[in-house]
Amino acid sequence: MANETKTLDKSLASSKSEPGKGGPTKSTNATKAKNKKPNWFRRVGAKFKETFSELKRVTWPTFPTVLKTTGVVLVIVLAFLAVVTGVDALLGWLLGLIS
Repeated sequence: MANETKTLDKSLASSKSEPGKGGPTKSTNATKAKNKKPNWFRRVGAKFKETFSELKRVTWPTFPTVLKTTGVVLVIVLAFLAVVTGVDALLGWLLGLIS
């Protein structure tokens, strides 16, 4: 009885249609054609074209604005430099007192 069940299960399993076997169907070919990526060179070229198109739409700052914001950045960097240098000197002096 157990042998008959195993034989029956094997025959049922082999009679079932397995997807992917039997060749591609029309819908599979259409899906592959639809999902196929363009050539690598075309994708890179399209990316460059898109990038330059975006760069044309950018509102660039005027030269005086650039100078002003650069000056602000330099002042802030120098202020932080002074603070960090001061804290370093203070900690070095305290370490010298402890040693």
